[in-house]
Amino acid sequence: MDPASWATLGGALALAGGLLGSAIGIAIAASAGLATLSEDSGQFRNVIILSSLPMTQSFYGLIVMILVLTSIIPNLPAEGSGGFMVLGVCLIATFAFAASAIYQGSVCASGNSLLPKTKGGILTSSMMLAVFVELIAVLGLVFTIMAFTLVGVM
Repeated sequence: MDPASWATLGGALALAGGLLGSAIGIAIAASAGLATLSEDSGQFRNVIILSSLPMTQSFYGLIVMILVLTSIIPNLPAEGSGGFMVLGVCLIATFAFAASAIYQGSVCASGNSLLPKTKGGILTSSMMLAVFVELIAVLGLVFTIMAFTLVGVM
């Protein structure tokens, strides 16, 4: 395979990791949200907010894919291991995005389950704790961009 194919595979995996992790995280949080809504339908807005938080990792995967297709592949040498290096860097992003979204869904599920008991008062605290898990995805994106720069493909 030529280097551009390896790089494209890496970008696709980063996007797939973000999408898969987001889907799982949202499902985890939304499942707890459904139980909450059966107790207190007035918490619908809060359930939507908490259940949608794991979605952002999909956008991080999209950013990596766009970077690979628009900035890295056009500057990639036609021969050598540059494409394989891009694939390796993208694998880091893939795992960061997927794990972050899944575990963020768990945090949001806990928040959703406590909304009726706290009459919605747990929303802000739940969002803050979910942001800590989100930070791993943000760091994955930043470290991926830094690694692209350090290996000289960007």
